Amino acid sequence: MKKLLTSLILGVAVMAGAQAQAWPSKPVTLLVPFPPGGSSDMIARTVGVKLQEKLGGTFIVQNQGGAGGTVGTAAVKRAAPDGQTVLVTSLGPLVIGPHLIKGVGYDATKDFDYITVAVQAPNVLAVPAASPHKTLADVLAFHKANPGKMSFASSGNGSSDHLTAELFWQTTHTSGLHIPYKGGAPAMSDLLGGQVDATFMNINTGLGNIKAGKLRALAITSTKRSPLLPDVPTLEELGIQGVTVYSWQAFAAPKGLPADIKAKLHGAIVASLNDPAVKPKLLELGFEIVGNTPEQFTAFQAAEFARWKKVIEVGKITAD
Repeated sequence: MKKLLTSLILGVAVMAGAQAQAWPSKPVTLLVPFPPGGSSDMIARTVGVKLQEKLGGTFIVQNQGGAGGTVGTAAVKRAAPDGQTVLVTSLGPLVIGPHLIKGVGYDATKDFDYITVAVQAPNVLAVPAASPHKTLADVLAFHKANPGKMSFASSGNGSSDHLTAELFWQTTHTSGLHIPYKGGAPAMSDLLGGQVDATFMNINTGLGNIKAGKLRALAITSTKRSPLLPDVPTLEELGIQGVTVYSWQAFAAPKGLPADIKAKLHGAIVASLNDPAVKPKLLELGFEIVGNTPEQFTAFQAAEFARWKKVIEVGKITAD
């Protein structure tokens, strides 16, 4: 009897090991809940190629946009937790959208296994080159003398640039005028044209125009200065605490992903991000490599979820 039981246990272990080794035996879908061309899409396609090299199998990027990324994210929640469907997303659907959109179809705190934050990028407080505001002190002085008058462009209600401005106002006890646009391109166009006064744009978006002298960067929301903009001080350096903000792209899966597949996927993603053919290119674009553990990402997601919930509630922000 003992020999039979031992044989059965060994048989199950061998079968489990074979299943772990077999993954990915079928094409894996990297679902990006946004249209092609954005940062999440770029990260998915860049890492996807390397995952094929490191894990074998096929990794296919699928774009499913809608409702700020919540439609595609809900689709991942409904997928089987077998490693065949992986979410590659920005912070929006995981820590912002659930506070702005009713009935998103998932619970961001319970319905996913968080694998890793792949990259992050800070936002930059920027003004047109012709702006009279030369420093952050100028901006704060104007805010205090003219509450609600200085206009800040964003790519839309609830976007990272919008919420960073709201957090800035709440933290400094000032107020500005939020001007939402339907995307980053029209917001940039009006900022360059001087139709709006300022913005908290992502470094990836603003870097070219800042270096070309068309925009003036006054401060950055990172914990330390960016090597891409070494002369731009952080908000913390300038005495503003609590407005350290990053946009980020991350990998997650439907809740219940087998531990062996999660470990295999996590290791391959982190290795892909640090690949000599990948890392330098991402750094040049303004992305900082994160590659944290599933446990770290889970704790980070919970903290970000609570943080932006508070900003949205205090600011009475809506999706419209």
